[in-house]
Amino acid sequence: MPEKPPPLRACVAHSLDHYFSELGDTDSQNLHAMVIAEVEKPLLEAVMQRAQGNQLRAARMLGINRNTLRKKLSLYGLK
Repeated sequence: MPEKPPPLRACVAHSLDHYFSELGDTDSQNLHAMVIAEVEKPLLEAVMQRAQGNQLRAARMLGINRNTLRKKLSLYGLK
């Protein structure tokens, strides 16, 4: 039986630990915006693929309005 992947939260925590260790003593700025941008694009790509390009279905999966989804897809060049 294949090994179960770690929860998403554990992957994010590991990535942040690595990021902070690379920063050393340097303070990070705009961390929230950076993390959201890094996560949001691949999330949108994966959901759009799972929804087979159907924006209404994808918006429902994400729990957002279809117009909001369209705006985000455009922002990331995923139209």
